[in-house]
Formats: sequence, C-alpha cells, structure tokens
Amino acid sequence: MRDWEVGPVSLDYAPVGFGDYHWSATGEDGRRWFLTLADLPHKPYCGEGADGAFDGLRRALDTSAALYAAGLDSVVAPLPARDGATVRRVGERYALSVLPWTDAPSGEFGQELTAPERARIMRMLAALHRAVPPAAARVLPPDLPARARLESALAGTDGPWGPGPYGGPARELLRTRAAGLRRRLAEFDRRARRLRDRGPELVVTHGEPHPGNVLWRSGGEPLLVDWDTAGLAVPERDLWHAAGTGGTDEAALETWAQASGRTPDRSALELYRLRWDLDDVCAFLDMFRAPHGRSSDTDDAWRWMEDTVTRLVDGSR
Repeated sequence: MRDWEVGPVSLDYAPVGFGDYHWSATGEDGRRWFLTLADLPHKPYCGEGADGAFDGLRRALDTSAALYAAGLDSVVAPLPARDGATVRRVGERYALSVLPWTDAPSGEFGQELTAPERARIMRMLAALHRAVPPAAARVLPPDLPARARLESALAGTDGPWGPGPYGGPARELLRTRAAGLRRRLAEFDRRARRLRDRGPELVVTHGEPHPGNVLWRSGGEPLLVDWDTAGLAVPERDLWHAAGTGGTDEAALETWAQASGRTPDRSALELYRLRWDLDDVCAFLDMFRAPHGRSSDTDDAWRWMEDTVTRLVDGSR
C-alpha cells in the first residue's frame, strides 16, 4: 500500500465476486479502502496471456478513472498510485488496484430489479454512453475471445480431458448438446455480421452493469463498480443487462432512448445476450478441461454451466 501513500492497514478477506480476490483494508485512523487482486491468466477478455491481460486491465481502469475525473460521479474508479497508475503488477500473475471504500449496499447477480431501479440504471447508462471517450478506452468488438477453444472442445468431445470431478460430465454435456451449440454460434455470427455491416457509432460501455455490479446510494441513485470490462462498443453491450430478463423491459429501454437520444437495436441486444452465455460456456470449459478439484467454485461453475448450455440449446432458433 506504500505506492498509494497509505500507512499500515489491517486486511479482511471479502468473499465476493467470481475470479478475482478482494479485501477490505482499514487504516490506523479508521479510514477504509477496497482492494482487488486480479488473476491475469484468468482474464482473457482483457487480453491474451498475463501481459496482454494486464495491458487491457490497465486501459479499462484508466478509462474509468478518466470518466470519474470528467465528472461522471456514478463511476467507482480506482485510486491512483503515487505515479498515477490505476493498477500495479504483483509478480507475473497478479495485479492490484485500490478503490475508495463505498458505504453503500450492492445488488446480486441475477437479481430482478424493480421498474424504478431499472429506470435509474438506464438514465445512468445514458449519461455514460454520452460521455466523451477517454484516450485509454479500447475498441471491443463483439467477438468471443475464447471461441477457438470452444470449437476445439466441440470437435474433441471424445478425446481426453483434464482430470477432475467435472471433466467427464462436461465432456458428455457438450457431446449431447453440440449440434444446438453450433446453431447458436452460427446465429451469433449472423448477428455480428449484421452489426458490422451497419457500421454503428461506438460509445463508452461498462460491459457488465448487472445488479451485482451496482451499489445503491442512500438517495436511491446507482453507482457502477468493477470496470475491468470497460471499453468502446455499441450501447446494447450494456443495455441487455439492465433491461430486465433477456433485455426485454420495453419501459426501461424507452427510458434509455429518451435520455440518450438513440433507439436500441433489437438484434444487437440479442447478440450481446447470446455472447454472454457463449462466453460463460468458454470460461467453464477452460476450468473443466484443465486439472481441477472439488470446491464451492467448481460446484457453482458446474451448475451454471449446465443451466447455461440448457438455456442456449433450448432457446436456439
């Protein structure tokens, strides 16, 4: 913490989120901070390998810091170190960021929000989408970073997988649902081509503004945390998260349209909803094709993988 000019602190592990590691830090004078240790090899959406992921993470967090400095107060941005860095490398594998402690309750992933809550989030997103893009912001096309590994797994369900309790069940799940998953990949490609052909204007997006990444201030206004997915894309990348189950809340979408002056693209909404599920399957496969043990994380991941694959295949059209 010396790089942030913070004196001795006591640390308490915070078992929140999925993938990275978090602690609350309390100084001798009672001040508090929130620490995130990113596991770089497990962040393919930031970049390939630990070095690529660190560069992508740095640019995403720099983007959030620039938005906050420009007056967007719904952004919970990392605090700069003494040299201005928003994130610091810790060894070859990890990266540390320090955030201000925000005394506000958060939602939960998958939580259904009320209509007024969704409206507030849509107005917040409209303000984000109107913001001038910071220089650090990366262009994020709607590609699947781990697509090659998904196609390899679909083609190789009869080959050996990594040892662990869920390797065999995951391979069997893919074997029985391979045709349906390939249909959804083809649909994804059609929608992505349609979006590229339209040549849309890109805006600053958060990437994952679901209820688990929203804090609620005492006045009922939302704050956005976890900006490691930030970058330039079409606004639908955010909207499908915030417009109810499957991005279908028409009133919420109309709130955003009025606040932003834009009309949501229905095909792009479906593209990003589909991308989210396919990307989750890729992440689960990375876990279960590699050596793994039995833990609460792998138990949860297996349950989510079953649910996601079933939703994808049953929803194919």
